[in-house]
Amino acid sequence: MAYNYLRKLYVRKERGQRLMKPAVLLCCLMTMTSHLAVAQSDPPSRVARLSYMEGTVSFQPGSVDEWVAAEINRPITTGDGLWVDDGSRAEVHIGAARLRLSRQTGVSFLNLDESTVQIQLDRGTLRIDLQELGEGETFEVDTPNVAFALRRGGEYRFEVNEPGDLTRITVRAGEGEASGGGQTVAVSAGQQVRYSGTDTVSSVFEAPGPPDDFDRWCAARETREQRAESAKYVSRETVGYEDLDDHGTWRTDAEYGPVWSPRGVAADWAPYRDGRWVWMDPWGWTWVDYAPWGFAPFHYGRWVFASRGWGWVPGPMVRRPVYAPALVVWVGGSSFGTGVAWFPLGPREAYVPVYRTSPLYMRRINVTTVNVTNINVTRINYVNRGHVTVVSREAFVGARPVARSMVHVPPDAMAHGRVTNAVRIAPQRASVLGRDALSPGVAHPPAALLSRPVVARTTPPPRRVPFSQQERLLARSPGRPLGPSELSRIQPAGATHPNVRPADSRSSGRIGARPADAGRSRPGADTKAEQRRSRQEQQRQQKQQQQEQKRQRELQRKEQRTQQQARPSRQQRTYPTRQQQAQPNQTQRAKPSRQQQQTQPSQTQQAQPSRQQQQAQPSQTQQAKPSRKQTEKKSPPPKKQPEPPKNQ
Repeated sequence: MAYNYLRKLYVRKERGQRLMKPAVLLCCLMTMTSHLAVAQSDPPSRVARLSYMEGTVSFQPGSVDEWVAAEINRPITTGDGLWVDDGSRAEVHIGAARLRLSRQTGVSFLNLDESTVQIQLDRGTLRIDLQELGEGETFEVDTPNVAFALRRGGEYRFEVNEPGDLTRITVRAGEGEASGGGQTVAVSAGQQVRYSGTDTVSSVFEAPGPPDDFDRWCAARETREQRAESAKYVSRETVGYEDLDDHGTWRTDAEYGPVWSPRGVAADWAPYRDGRWVWMDPWGWTWVDYAPWGFAPFHYGRWVFASRGWGWVPGPMVRRPVYAPALVVWVGGSSFGTGVAWFPLGPREAYVPVYRTSPLYMRRINVTTVNVTNINVTRINYVNRGHVTVVSREAFVGARPVARSMVHVPPDAMAHGRVTNAVRIAPQRASVLGRDALSPGVAHPPAALLSRPVVARTTPPPRRVPFSQQERLLARSPGRPLGPSELSRIQPAGATHPNVRPADSRSSGRIGARPADAGRSRPGADTKAEQRRSRQEQQRQQKQQQQEQKRQRELQRKEQRTQQQARPSRQQRTYPTRQQQAQPNQTQRAKPSRQQQQTQPSQTQQAQPSRQQQQAQPSQTQQAKPSRKQTEKKSPPPKKQPEPPKNQ
């Protein structure tokens, strides 16, 4: 509707000038709809990645209740969980944040989107190295008795004992706020605070202990990442960039710019061929690569095949590139039978997702590779169409390894193929788990740990809708994930997360703000004064949430102003300004005055009948017009004035 309205403005003439061209109208449309991106429920622009693990690590998708063996490069989003078994370690990347988990540690992601990271730590040791925290962003860790909000970049360590009644927070660099039992305590760099109890919460500041083996391992991993040469070519917000140095080389191409080429791949290797397909909400079919470097090149940028082999083109550097489930196009037609076929997108080829998005999202996800004002899938000359991968439908849905399930097709199959942006196949339970068969003896956390509640400052979204309830609706529109309106019909209205309670709500708990108060009992725990403080804390948190929402809106407005300030300069170069349009009008007004004096006697003749009317009706002339015409235009009248007295 908005585009049709702007199109009418283009064809309509107002004051004799056209307003805008269609391409400029589309840019304006994207700017106008930028503030509606959240309302249209675009998928999150970032995910977490399991980048490294030692020993036994298990993974649980948010829409099922089963645990499977975790695998490297598995994308992680809201609702997903990880369990690191005894004698094991794991590393997770979220943009500029690194999460490292020690043994016997269980975490889940209460919320993960473009502005919020909210982690539930039920048990174990978690260290977070945060590069920076953007304006209006929230980074929070929730434990059974305290919620901690990171306020800026730094180094943070969290420890929760097995019963869940003791939490120790160490801030070696950075700053944050801990909330629990109705009170908030600021924790600065070089401080350590311990929280004890669940119903009755007390706190005490301690001196941080010396680094242990886990800290030294984290420091070594952090040093390796800080020395990554790939940060010169891609943003540190590009998930998976840190593994490119060890498995490939960079070069600069005259046409594509920076290009990364993998080392040690087979001669017949091609992108999106050594891995499996899984189903993830809210994106749909998602690629999981087996290579240790196989995350960034398959969820950002484009691939190109040249004389040196395959190369990954990340495109121009942006602060936070938008995550994509798989940058491929699908192929259908009689040549492929019932199989599923695809090939990777090349440079300057647009990615058109099957899930619902806003124009702003389309611009952001393609901003590094293509001009989004000219997206047309049918007119793209795909450079990689000769590198098609085909598997059977059963292998695709069952999340089987693609390399072992490939189907041979004739070389001229693409001549009769039809390119599309979606594969019309509904997922199954194995598609969500990422396994064709459940592995026996998968490690998982104790049952009591799964139902343990945590304290939260920020209200997280409700739990994901179980896949068993989505499966029937997904079969109606195969290959397309359910939108927010469809999920709202399944999920009860006003649903909340069952294992989360607000940080300011407590039965009879209290928290000591000073170390001297730790362990002491205080009378009057349920007095009106404490209830009033609890209400004030709740109001403060509500105001804080409103301020964060306001900051997000201001950021969107700033982006709109930046776009609007950049575009009018192009319009002024293409179209005349108002002053330039007004100058010929003034010239046209000046020319007729000269023509009336020199080349248009007809206008002078049109003025003479007025004199005849003045002579015929002198009374009307004297009343309607003063003697200015008699002095300026009528030279004879002064001589005719003395004649009437002679006749009298």
